[in-house]
Amino acid sequence: MSTPILHPNWARPARNMVDGYSIEITAKDVAALEAAAPAMPGETPVAITFLPGEAMAARVAAAVRVRALGFEPMPHFSARRIVSADEFESYLAAVAEQAGVRRCFVVAGDPAEAEGPYFDSGALIASGAFERSGMRAIGIGGHPEGHPHMTAEQGWAVLQSKCAAITGRGMAPLIVTQFAFDAGAVLDWLAELRRRGIDAPVRLGVPGPAGIKTLVRFAARCGVGASAAVLGKYGISIGQLLGTAGPDRLLAALATGLGPQHGPVRLHFYPFGGVEKTVAWIGDYDRAH
Repeated sequence: MSTPILHPNWARPARNMVDGYSIEITAKDVAALEAAAPAMPGETPVAITFLPGEAMAARVAAAVRVRALGFEPMPHFSARRIVSADEFESYLAAVAEQAGVRRCFVVAGDPAEAEGPYFDSGALIASGAFERSGMRAIGIGGHPEGHPHMTAEQGWAVLQSKCAAITGRGMAPLIVTQFAFDAGAVLDWLAELRRRGIDAPVRLGVPGPAGIKTLVRFAARCGVGASAAVLGKYGISIGQLLGTAGPDRLLAALATGLGPQHGPVRLHFYPFGGVEKTVAWIGDYDRAH
């Protein structure tokens, strides 16, 4: 039985690759989101990252503003950065009550050791706090180019386990992938995901238009493949790091390769070059297609 799609802006078939997209911000990006808001469709899901050193109040305020602008806030919860069960449930209660949050995204987080009682995102899911707070959907990470700390089989097992745990707790799983430059790797990963019987909807991570040096830097930080061959497919020459690059070639390749066998898919934008610039690029693409 297929997993129900309980996600906003996904009720109808997409008109083109960017229709029904989601986007990621930090609490510091609220002003940029306000500036970009008139060009964004209502109910656009807006993920709010969980950055180190950022106050919980700032993230709550960002979620409240996202809702006030007519979008769907989806705050992140970074398991290893949460220092106590009280901090976790206080933040969850605040975004649920003040911003009407019904969808969250969980990650393990970058620290090698947990700063509190939660070592990974599975521990947050298993706590039962999300369903008690009225959450309807939980996002989890997907890694088309492999996880830096797991074998391929371990990665698939963890993904299947999390999807089953979320569904078993009465919520809908959503997979949001790390951004990628290689459409072939993404399509192969999607095909394998469905072959293994994981039918959760997927948001494919796409880098927004940004400076080439910025894109390469984020790729190195996030463990994304950025060989000369892969970057060449994306439209970046490793010998020319000046200027900017957008995801035009990536989306063209995805649009050609995606089919019904890949299941429900939408895009998730990482605006490394800025929220306003990314939303403007999306608008240009939408009008051209």
